[in-house]
Amino acid sequence: MKAIPLAYIARNLWVRRVTTLLTAGGMALVVFVFATVLMMSEGIRATLVATGQPDNVLVLRQGAGAEINSGISREQAAIIESLPGIATDGNGARLVSKEPVVLNNLPKRGSGKPSNVTLRGTSAIGLALRPQVSIVQGRMFRAGTSEIIAGRSIANGFQGAGLGETLRFAQRDWVVVGVFDSGKTGFDSEIWGDAEQMIAAFRRNAYSTVVFRLADQEAFTRVSEAIAADPRLTVEAKPEVQFYAEQSEALATFIRYLGLFLSLIFSVGAIFGAMITMFAAVAQRSSEIGTLRALGFRRGSVLLAFLAESLLLSLVGGALGLAAASTMQAVNISTTNFQTFSELAFQFKFTPGIALNTMCFALFMGLVGGFIPAWRAARLEIVDCLRAA
Repeated sequence: MKAIPLAYIARNLWVRRVTTLLTAGGMALVVFVFATVLMMSEGIRATLVATGQPDNVLVLRQGAGAEINSGISREQAAIIESLPGIATDGNGARLVSKEPVVLNNLPKRGSGKPSNVTLRGTSAIGLALRPQVSIVQGRMFRAGTSEIIAGRSIANGFQGAGLGETLRFAQRDWVVVGVFDSGKTGFDSEIWGDAEQMIAAFRRNAYSTVVFRLADQEAFTRVSEAIAADPRLTVEAKPEVQFYAEQSEALATFIRYLGLFLSLIFSVGAIFGAMITMFAAVAQRSSEIGTLRALGFRRGSVLLAFLAESLLLSLVGGALGLAAASTMQAVNISTTNFQTFSELAFQFKFTPGIALNTMCFALFMGLVGGFIPAWRAARLEIVDCLRAA
């Protein structure tokens, strides 16, 4: 079966370039929404997964889905600190951080709209356990004082959270003495202060979590078995990377499914647009179709030619939409994490997998929208086509 040349197919689209661009533009908008949703979901996942360290372990109360729901008594924290397999620093001190985690409502800059912000009580050891965190302005807070340091996103986005400013919560004034950057991870959306001061200010009698570094990654099994065997410990230990991956799951999944649902609705319009465009092309080129058939091109060749034309049209729309979506990587956005009910800042993340899925989605729209017109073109009789000329 002789195939109609691709150059001929592309030239037909160029001849009808205004219609082609309008139809491709409609597809591009749908593709833009589809790709942006995937980038948003991937950005949330990447932000939270990167928050954890592979050799850190996070301990929570059994059944607690998030740090704010967890409670570990001082006695339990002391037992956890004495477990075997925990790494030490150069001075022989165990790399263990006992941390209270609470939410506090703070007003955003500009709008004054309140939003929940995560407050974490920690220490110099807690900072050492997170090598991705670095002080970029000011200094670290001093132990035993009402000094705090703010993540870059919080410092930029909330009133009173900038360097040298004062926040009032838990019936105290807290001075921001430093701003830290965590490399676009979840810690950028937190405020840190002295653990004991946070416990006292919020009238807590327990920590939320205990974080420690393993002497080696194989030691996790020994540590988790020791925790399970001790009846005094009603806690569970998770690799920090696993914990933060679980934190991203609910929000990322919700955004992905909502976005895909909207994309499918919009895609119906794009498919009908492609179908109308291709039906118009068939009607305008009936004599041309008859000539092709008279020259020896079979029905299958005509069907494939019109189908390829529709796929090429969707390829143009997909490329335009994907190019527009890729610019969203420069946009910073924040939302509320369903797991913690706190502010989470993140960026859209573009990956090769998203590009591949997006182009497949665009080609699918072209295939569905172009098949019926292509089938119609292939079924036209030679005599009827030439008579129409």
